[in-house]
Amino acid sequence: MATNDIDTRFALALHHGAGALKPGDPLSPPIVPTTVFHLPGEPGGPYQYARWSNPTWDAVEQALGTLEDAETVIFPSGMATVAAVFYSQLRSGDRVLLPADGYFVTRALAEKFLAAFGVTIDTVATAALEQTDLAGYRLVWIETPSNPSLDLADIERVAARAHAAGALVVVDNTTMSPLGQRPLELGADVVVSADTKSVSGHSDVLFGHVSSRNAALVAQVRDWRKNAGAIPGPFEAWLVHRGLETLEVRFERMCNSAEALARRLVEHPKVTAVRYPGLPDHPAHALAKRQMRRFGLLVGLTLADAAAAENFIDRCRFVRSATSFGGVHTSAERRARWGDHVAPGFIRLSVGCEPLEALWQDMRGALDRG
Repeated sequence: MATNDIDTRFALALHHGAGALKPGDPLSPPIVPTTVFHLPGEPGGPYQYARWSNPTWDAVEQALGTLEDAETVIFPSGMATVAAVFYSQLRSGDRVLLPADGYFVTRALAEKFLAAFGVTIDTVATAALEQTDLAGYRLVWIETPSNPSLDLADIERVAARAHAAGALVVVDNTTMSPLGQRPLELGADVVVSADTKSVSGHSDVLFGHVSSRNAALVAQVRDWRKNAGAIPGPFEAWLVHRGLETLEVRFERMCNSAEALARRLVEHPKVTAVRYPGLPDHPAHALAKRQMRRFGLLVGLTLADAAAAENFIDRCRFVRSATSFGGVHTSAERRARWGDHVAPGFIRLSVGCEPLEALWQDMRGALDRG
């Protein structure tokens, strides 16, 4: 998809409801906190019970669906989207292939619960996915860039091979958002996203969405939400709608700063390694240029050891120590503390919206004092 097409699609998302406005209607979607709707006689009308649908949900699903160019179902967290896809699509006897180096809770959910229902769970490193035999799989899960090591997989190639083998392809696009990467255009069947991160952008709401152009699959996902009760609140939905409207401005600023910081961090003597798809020495840099619109807001940097990493984070005034990413405030954490297969001094840096030079001076000073 060309840049101007993405820009147009985001503009359409901003104005998704304008055509239905009547004089005096609010321009922002109302928060509808009711659990019941007027329902005389036989059941009918667009809203019948709050576990099934809500006007505030509709506004968010329409905006996200316009941006994704696909039907969209919203959920109360990113992991709820993962569960919705797993439980609506997998049955006993199925095999699923997950990234060994992706978000660990996705693997934990599958290994703790799906396996007990007779689903076989296999894992493979993201960078090795293109060479993996996909025969026999019902579902192939891709997370690219992987979290936290920022390895890449070729979505288009993997999707073509998976489809030839009869598998569904799901892409976790949380790290990139619909503005940074377009998995459905590259052949994926489903996109999931933890909108807790950059889509909502203000670190104040848990949220997620599933998007697909497969109407039958979307209906199954929506039916699972209705019956399982994995539903978002109307206030949370409103917060995400509000945050989404500034996504393009925030994402552009964050990616620009991340690219600049990655180049500067490479040159600092206290930094032993920098992992960023936008750097020429990233092993999949050519793929990143072809597959991603931007190189993202996450930077992986490695310092000498765990103590050096913790000291760096503690000394930065403009970097918050936190375990999430994608917010307007720059944050960082030493990922080995969670058991990720990274060096003890590896830091996942989520670049926020602070002015670049102030952020760099803060980081450089913290490194110099290390």
